[in-house]
Amino acid sequence: MKQTMGLALAAVLGTGAAAQAEGVLNLYNWGNYTSPELLEKFTAETGIKVTVTDYDSNDTALARIRQGGHGFDIVVPSDTYVPTYIAEGLVVPLDDAIVTDRDNILEQFRDVPFDPGREYSVPWQWGTTGVVVNTSVYNGDRNTADIVFKPPPELSGKINVIPEMSDVMAIAVYYHGGERCTDDPEILRAVRDTLMAAKPHWLALDYGTVDAYIAGDFAAGIYWNGASMRARLGNPDIAYGYPATGFPIWMDNAMVLADAPNPENAMRFINFILRPENAALISNFARYANGIEGSEQFMDEVMRDAPELTIPDELKDAGRWGVVCPQEVTDMHTQIWTELLQ
Repeated sequence: MKQTMGLALAAVLGTGAAAQAEGVLNLYNWGNYTSPELLEKFTAETGIKVTVTDYDSNDTALARIRQGGHGFDIVVPSDTYVPTYIAEGLVVPLDDAIVTDRDNILEQFRDVPFDPGREYSVPWQWGTTGVVVNTSVYNGDRNTADIVFKPPPELSGKINVIPEMSDVMAIAVYYHGGERCTDDPEILRAVRDTLMAAKPHWLALDYGTVDAYIAGDFAAGIYWNGASMRARLGNPDIAYGYPATGFPIWMDNAMVLADAPNPENAMRFINFILRPENAALISNFARYANGIEGSEQFMDEVMRDAPELTIPDELKDAGRWGVVCPQEVTDMHTQIWTELLQ
């Protein structure tokens, strides 16, 4: 999911994204989410040159992969999208002869509902979606979705909301006492009304906003925890909050595409990121946890006990992992979302 902040095509250490040649790997990932140092190290060790193409949402990535002819080897979808990739045959099982280090995955992430037994995927990063606020503008309670849904006057017109339907809808549904896949018409009506009433107070619905928060162009919003940490490191007035009514917990996962032109290279990269020191490179860049045992010893000191990565004990029960909703429920949520974006 997430993360998360650049929408442009980025070529890194290699040829074009559709190259099909020995010694090449084409990674399709969220914007500004891939450590250049990680790629440099992989190339130095293997001789395989890597290109990275950015996407801005799970839906964008899935639509592109479904089209075919993309030339990508690896994609990094969020947990709720992984079952779709598997069910539609868009990805292949991991090669046990090459991906030999799955035991490095933290025990709680080895057998996950979205990919039982980790047959198809390995963790990339995991985190939460909450609220972010500039405390020099507003220094009240930040563990509330009211910051975005019923903003105080000092925040009105200075709010950005990530245009990621699953995250925003989840927070709004939790706000009204529902669960992720609710089809309760009263709750969905309340969600719709809340979002539509809040939208006039928002300045933008945008992804690439770390620099905007640092500069003070945005004073609050719905955002991911690691991106919020990156903003705080550039502006100490930035603070992250966990809505007490409920907030999403998610995991992005690396998978090898069924039509990958360089599948063996892709499997080698998958195994490469399972090494703790390499997983730490991803976290040190993107500022999220990674799900690999032993990686913390290689992480930057600033990552340890960071408030964006440490859910307060009293709010841990408010965090909820995503689930795959029935299509009819997704359609109802999409209808609300589409109206909001108009």
